[in-house]
Amino acid sequence: MAYDLLIRNGTVVDGTGAPRFRADIAIAGDRIAEIGDINEGAHRVIDASDLIVSPGFIDPHTHYDAQICWDPLVSCTSWHGITSVIMGNCGVGVAPCKPESREIAAWDLTNVEAIPYESLSKGITWDWETFPEFLDAAGRRGSAINLGFLAPLTPFRHYVMGKESMERAATPEETAKIAALLSEAMAAGAMGFSTTTLKQHIGFHGTPLACRLASRDELKAYANVLKQHRKGAIEVALTKKIATVSDDEYELLDLLLSESGRPVTWLAMASTPRHPERALQTLERCEPLIKRGAIPQVLCKPFVSQLDLRNPFTFADNEAWNHVFNRSPEEQKRIYSDPEFRRSFRESLKRPHLFTGRWHRVEILEAVNPALKPYEGKTVEEVAELRGADPLDTFLDLAVEDDLKLQYTMQQYHEEGIQQLISDPRTMIGLSDGGAHVDMLCDAGYATYLLGNWVRKREAITLEFAIKRITSEPAAFFGIPYRGQLKKGWKADITIFDYNTVNSARRATMQYDLPGGGRRLVMPAEGIEYTIVNGKVSYEHGRQTGVLAGEVIRSVAA
Repeated sequence: MAYDLLIRNGTVVDGTGAPRFRADIAIAGDRIAEIGDINEGAHRVIDASDLIVSPGFIDPHTHYDAQICWDPLVSCTSWHGITSVIMGNCGVGVAPCKPESREIAAWDLTNVEAIPYESLSKGITWDWETFPEFLDAAGRRGSAINLGFLAPLTPFRHYVMGKESMERAATPEETAKIAALLSEAMAAGAMGFSTTTLKQHIGFHGTPLACRLASRDELKAYANVLKQHRKGAIEVALTKKIATVSDDEYELLDLLLSESGRPVTWLAMASTPRHPERALQTLERCEPLIKRGAIPQVLCKPFVSQLDLRNPFTFADNEAWNHVFNRSPEEQKRIYSDPEFRRSFRESLKRPHLFTGRWHRVEILEAVNPALKPYEGKTVEEVAELRGADPLDTFLDLAVEDDLKLQYTMQQYHEEGIQQLISDPRTMIGLSDGGAHVDMLCDAGYATYLLGNWVRKREAITLEFAIKRITSEPAAFFGIPYRGQLKKGWKADITIFDYNTVNSARRATMQYDLPGGGRRLVMPAEGIEYTIVNGKVSYEHGRQTGVLAGEVIRSVAA
């Protein structure tokens, strides 16, 4: 017989962690038909000599809920050999949504995920109201890769409670209605639900994101929905302190596990240079939860983010900044220049926050004002010393002097800690945040970075283990059927790459390709030769083929 596609003579790493082997892979339709020494012909043959053939990579943490409306390629995640993504994370999303609530949903995404409001207002198609309609709309549109959806609790609470969802817990009657909507979403194929407890996750007009106000009774009811459906997982952003799980956070994880009977993943586990021992201590403390299915997510890249004071997400958990959000640039500049605001900001830094006032780690990346150009590449601490000024005042003064266009970069490096976490089977590699924080960072290339940096360059983990970490492990966690491994009869989602060159680019670049000309950072890929989605070649030598073979991945009962 003639197969549709034949991959010849590749080095196969099948996603199970087993040793690599040389083989051909035949594809018929959207399935893997044979693996081995294949003599039959095919309509198309790919010569994979000297290349690695692996399952398509799966990104478990993205925020493409809005971007899929205008970008069927799901860029730049799809550039990096990713064939499936899970979106709807952190409790924020765009479905279900009544027409009168669209502005609120868009501002939630802007405040939580730093996606420009102007781009959202121009780009979201709003061809749905309910969550099942949202999934159906995604399927009709088509995409270059597969799309999986968590049900984010914020829009569900807002659909039932309106603006009061941002002010209080739900009543028993409201909880029952929200649970019914969640059950409807699960029946339609949602991969589970997501929520957050983090202070920096603020919504419309600086109010707490609605899901943050869900009571324990509510969360119990929503977790019970997953138990009833016998499928799905829960994602929760909860760690207020890096590398630490507090007693109340531990209790919440225990509740979600017990009441759902399903896996739970929490954000995030990281290692800090000052206290590198905390991450391992936390993993050991959480071992009883981990054995029951609670898995922390980790990022395999050093955390580097850009920041400007027009969209100051980094300070969203700081009460002194609450009234800065959703203001005009002129209003924001007046606030930043106000001595009382500066006093309040200075005082707030004495308490734990996402940003702790380490000005030697904040660097001036790019300025528009010619007078500020000499400061590019210098830290705020260095510029403050040159000016004979206070670092906090300097940080705000520079932004105001550049009409809030000045770009800062903040760096957090701890290579040894990252290596420890990505090597630990008690973690799940993810946290790309693809589609979010688009003017601050781009970690969509985490999978190619893992292969290029930690496998090839540093030899910290084996190729087989790395591939398993970004394919079969997330597939198993979310219950994605027939994906994540190369097996006969399974979906033909395949990534073919050059081991000697695979990586993400050294630095993200800025593009102005969002709706309305909005800007975003993108991370080019290196060494990805072919990406095959459901049996069709989606990318070839780094170029998209025009084929949109992606599917909406729908959950199935255990």
